[in-house]
Amino acid sequence: MRTPWGFYGRQNELGQLAAILRRGRWFFLKLTGRRRIGKTSLVQEALKAHGPAQTLYLQIPDSDPAGVLAAAREFYELFQIPEPHPSDLQSLARSIGTLVRSGYVVAVDEFQYFLRRVLFDFNSYLQVEVDRLAAEADTVRGGLIVLGSIHTEMDALLEDRTAPLFNRITDQIDLPHLDLASVLEILRTHADSDPARLLFLWNLFEGVPKFFRDCHEQEVLGAERRTVLERMFFLSSSPLRTEADNWFLRELHGRYDMVLKFIARHPGCSNAEITQHARSLQPDSENQIGGYVKILRERYRMIERLQPVFAAPTARNGRFYIRDNFLRSWLAALAVPAASVSFRPLGPLVDEADRRLADAEGHGLERLVGALYEERSRKGLGDFSLTERITGYWDRQGTEIDLVALNEDQRVVRLGTCKRNADRLIRDLPEFDGHIARFVGAMRRLRDWRVERVAVTPRHTLESRQTATSRGYVPQDLVDLTTGL
Repeated sequence: MRTPWGFYGRQNELGQLAAILRRGRWFFLKLTGRRRIGKTSLVQEALKAHGPAQTLYLQIPDSDPAGVLAAAREFYELFQIPEPHPSDLQSLARSIGTLVRSGYVVAVDEFQYFLRRVLFDFNSYLQVEVDRLAAEADTVRGGLIVLGSIHTEMDALLEDRTAPLFNRITDQIDLPHLDLASVLEILRTHADSDPARLLFLWNLFEGVPKFFRDCHEQEVLGAERRTVLERMFFLSSSPLRTEADNWFLRELHGRYDMVLKFIARHPGCSNAEITQHARSLQPDSENQIGGYVKILRERYRMIERLQPVFAAPTARNGRFYIRDNFLRSWLAALAVPAASVSFRPLGPLVDEADRRLADAEGHGLERLVGALYEERSRKGLGDFSLTERITGYWDRQGTEIDLVALNEDQRVVRLGTCKRNADRLIRDLPEFDGHIARFVGAMRRLRDWRVERVAVTPRHTLESRQTATSRGYVPQDLVDLTTGL
């Protein structure tokens, strides 16, 4: 019999939300995080343990006022809210205020849609109710939770000085990906934490609990790679076949596909490379690329620009990456094969997707190792205590350091190379010695620091461990780095 799915991780956020609910007085909570990250599940779990018996959940559609009100009336009926039900946006806001005043916790999901012009008046109506509730805070036992998945739009509604609801929230929680300890708990409970499986699934899903649960429900968490890909992405009933379009790409209306696809397939590309690619496809698009990149970075937070360690924020050698593993894997490896399933045999398409995904796992391994170093340091595990975020290093002379870990207190720098294949890792160590020598030579501030070298792969063999050690490297693999988590 399968182990039932549970609630994994989120203990810090659950504690924050429980503390808010236990106050027993008015609160207005802003809860943000990417789609599928578990915002609703967190609220449900906290309310189940610490909240009042009376709750109302509303999910706002991307629609006009009539569509919003129709959806609201359905939720009112589902949660058995007495009549009268709201008939316009103003009465919806007034109804929320009345329910909160009577002790309800009201959760409004996809709140960012109220930034739309046709719905924006709702914010002023809600402001009136929120101000009244705040004035009666000591006697109001309920509260309002607004949930949203686009940070900039939530900020525009709640943080912008010109917004009706500016300075009204009492609390906020930004929900990140599950930490790796929680991902490992899921795998150990429902499959296994074999290094190859951890890398494969983390590179696909990172810490998005909904995707792991979808795999659990499809009974493929413990399956081999091709079975996971086929069941989750390529069949007509596959739960993630349209996920990227429904979540990320529909919001963009096709305007930024060219930039996103290039960055996904060339992680670590430069601004000049993005511009050159755009020019090769659309010669008249060069002037738009800077604006596209800015919007993808700042509004949608889909891409990030990283600098080599010690570089100034304004340095011109920054590299661009897709922030989210699922989006990067989808665009780099899965989108084209999955779209071709109606026209080509299934088997070769799954093989092609798996091959592309294996290529994408090279960058995924670097991110995974960096995340493991940070989590281990945060929890006091292992042999290296970080004083700043893990990063990498590169320069115009071709120097490449995958992992730069700094311990400022003890004046130790750890430099690492990451390879999916243990044999290739060992074969490339002499070349990596040269990268380390150039890096250390260029960094005067590290002249009196102790330099440690690490060679990281998903699973070391006895031979690769011995060879790495003999060359002065600490051999580490995902078994070593997940021990204790």
